[in-house]
Amino acid sequence: MTYAWSYGDILAAVEEITPADKPALIHGDRVISWADMKRRSNNLARNLLAAGVKPGDKIAFYMRNCPEYPEGINAAFKASLVHVNVNYRYIDHELVYLLDNSDAAVVIYQSEFQGHVDTIRDQLPGVKVWLDVDKGKPSGYETMAESGDGSPCGVTNSPDDLLFLYTGGTTGMPKGVMWRHDDLFKVQGAGGNPRLNIPPCADMNELLQRLQVNPRPVNLPLPPIMHGTGLLSAIGAMANGGTCVTLPSRSFEPELAVQMIEQHRVTACTIVGDAFARPMVETLDANPGKYDISSLAIVSSSGVMWTREVKQGLLKHNENLLLVDAFSSSEAIGLGSSVMTKDQEIEVASFTLGPNCRVFTEDHREVMPGSDESGMVAVRGFLPVGYYKDQEKTDKTFKVINGERYSIPGDWVRVAADGSLILLGRGSNCINTAGEKVYPEEVEEALKFHDDVADALVVGVHDDKWGQSITAVVQMHPGRAFDELALREFSREHLAAYKIPKRILQKDDLERAPNGKADYKAIKAFAENALGMADA
Repeated sequence: MTYAWSYGDILAAVEEITPADKPALIHGDRVISWADMKRRSNNLARNLLAAGVKPGDKIAFYMRNCPEYPEGINAAFKASLVHVNVNYRYIDHELVYLLDNSDAAVVIYQSEFQGHVDTIRDQLPGVKVWLDVDKGKPSGYETMAESGDGSPCGVTNSPDDLLFLYTGGTTGMPKGVMWRHDDLFKVQGAGGNPRLNIPPCADMNELLQRLQVNPRPVNLPLPPIMHGTGLLSAIGAMANGGTCVTLPSRSFEPELAVQMIEQHRVTACTIVGDAFARPMVETLDANPGKYDISSLAIVSSSGVMWTREVKQGLLKHNENLLLVDAFSSSEAIGLGSSVMTKDQEIEVASFTLGPNCRVFTEDHREVMPGSDESGMVAVRGFLPVGYYKDQEKTDKTFKVINGERYSIPGDWVRVAADGSLILLGRGSNCINTAGEKVYPEEVEEALKFHDDVADALVVGVHDDKWGQSITAVVQMHPGRAFDELALREFSREHLAAYKIPKRILQKDDLERAPNGKADYKAIKAFAENALGMADA
């Protein structure tokens, strides 16, 4: 019988074999030891249950990167509460939607968001507990974390315990991907590493034995933990008895990042493509010999393309690095990967097909290598349960083909003769800007609220820093003047800041088909030409 895992059990067991004084969480000058994280997370779990929260309830994390985020996750797992990530860039109506859709019973939030909380809390009667975090100062969170003797909360954890990972939906509203703990831990390697040919652990005893003889990781998630890329890095650090380092700055600061790598001897850094890697390379190039990043063994990226030029730049400063592009999504982990070292270069957008992956046409025929036929990449094996409260989207994404269940998130690829994947793009026209998913339809509708705008289409154009830059093309009503700045300011009333178009262009006719469908390819070509990018 295959061993079944729960993160609550894993963390409780790992705490018992990890030196009490070993740093668990580092955030600037703040250091929380494993002994303190164990005590505080146990207290938090027990006090939440005493406040009327029940195992299986949802706990939402509305915060930037900070020690309380992974510490709170630790408590949630021990109490069998369901993690819900909240994008702190959301505006009020988006926050209400997510917290209501997820049935959040607890919201842990940083004090900087108090104004938003005050505005929305009366619209969310289902939330039993609101806990404010104020960077280690007295607060509701600190009271719960410091009240008690640090003993376990007494909940029996289950491999069927869930973690929700909210991701953008086709209309812009987020959807909750439901992962069982057992499936999530196994798809992450179950204590092994498929990229390094380290097999998964057979049971808890083997996991603990490995941790006692192998060096513990020091992870630095640079993107927000409220995104899957950063979240899994933080959870991985805890599940392996390591250290999770987070930057104390409100936004990414490349010089601070390389400082932290040197100071804390970081072994694994998580990024989102060039938006993080390029500024780090520029910092290292501008300060030769100033920063020692030799401790770094692996840099992992997910979410956007990571160019070969930037990878080469990192290797100049640490030739032993393993640079990994992970081709994954919230609902499909392990679609493919590419690994670059000083001895092995790779092409951008080319990935090695994962062992559980296939590529299918829309009528579910398998695409054969070298056929020059395009299809959608699919993964089987350890998969999410589906989308929370959205059976229609679950049925659309998770398909049974030839008797096996697959996740097909919508990424179009071709399969080269050697079996590698050539990524073509997301069929939904999703724009990926620095790891944030932005769906054109939402931005288009926001622009069309303006009385002078007759129609709008939105595309992503190439951007060296962000991967893609949101660009809108609008058609004005006859006789109405076009004012780009005014339209950008107007969009702020309806969109989170990261969804606001970087540029808005005018076109007399958006040339939709008779059935109303947009020709996004033609609109993108128009935008690139107008921006002087036709040959980019």
